[in-house]
Amino acid sequence: MIILSEEEKLEDIRKKKLEQLKQQAMQKQMAEEQQQAFEQQKYQIMRKILSQEGRQRLENIRMVKPQFAEQIELQLIQLFRSGRLKNQLSDNQFKKLLQQITKSNKKKDFKIKKL
Repeated sequence: MIILSEEEKLEDIRKKKLEQLKQQAMQKQMAEEQQQAFEQQKYQIMRKILSQEGRQRLENIRMVKPQFAEQIELQLIQLFRSGRLKNQLSDNQFKKLLQQITKSNKKKDFKIKKL
């Protein structure tokens, strides 16, 4: 039976921790690369779906409401992939679509009064 000294035990712990950190760094890098690839695909699809003016309108929305812009993008991509969007949307068509989306997303306000 081999008995390790305290220094050897510490060195083993350091090596294991270093290996763990390397693995975490690799996983983080892979996740970032996947996110970049997803963003690039999304950008290319949005170029097919929206006109230049429509994309500018979407970017303006993103500055004010980033989550809403993301939601719109995902809905447009779903429509595109399902074949329900055949042609590129003009700015006016995109505005009409936004109006429809915002009407359907509005929540009803309830007021509770004390009696």
